[in-house]
Amino acid sequence: MRVLVVNPNTTASMTETIARAARAAAAPDTAIEAVTSTMGPASIEGYYDEALAIPGLLAEIRQGEANGADAAVIGCFDDTGLDAARAQAGIPVIGPCEAALALASFVAQRFCVVTLSERSRVPLEDLVRRYGMGSRACVRAVGVPVLSLEEPGSGAGARLREEIARALKADRAEAIILGCAGLADLAARLQSEFGVPVIDGVGAAVKQAEALVSLGLSTSKRGAYALPASKAYSGLLAGFAPRTQVPA
Repeated sequence: MRVLVVNPNTTASMTETIARAARAAAAPDTAIEAVTSTMGPASIEGYYDEALAIPGLLAEIRQGEANGADAAVIGCFDDTGLDAARAQAGIPVIGPCEAALALASFVAQRFCVVTLSERSRVPLEDLVRRYGMGSRACVRAVGVPVLSLEEPGSGAGARLREEIARALKADRAEAIILGCAGLADLAARLQSEFGVPVIDGVGAAVKQAEALVSLGLSTSKRGAYALPASKAYSGLLAGFAPRTQVPA
């Protein structure tokens, strides 16, 4: 089985972190191909970054599917471009936020998503409600930029731990979800430190992708995720015109 993991931002070092987490979660016979978007923002923090990251993400998923990938995972906890990717692709596409929330619901009644940037908090609260977890999950933001994770002496790790402690005490969370793909390699360490389930969305998404492929399931092409209707696209987006001939 081949699972494509796409980092929709352009920071290659973050792709390496995501790839390590994906490979750690994958079954022995699953090959993980991790790629970095060639266009878009260096990190995704909020609605503006997310919108401009989507074309690069779609291009990588289209190429990965053409190269034989059996499923795709979006390497951003905001589930960047998930609906558009599912409409485009003939293979399963999994978002880490949706996958992590589903997994958390199996092991806890109350859980908290701890993300980094304050700009990401409200978009993630929207996703929590959309996925039907509004009564069980809260979202907290550490208040540091995503790229600070790679800056020695930034204090981002310590502030993350402080916010997790607050979630466990103030919100009575029973499990923690790491709300940034750049945190993926910290899950096991934090679980040991805090003594509660700590869920990395990348690993959760990889396991969901494997399950769908094993069961022979993919995204329905009836209704919301039907293949895009053929039409012309203009300007910089001309290359993204749908290549399929389907009714409007």
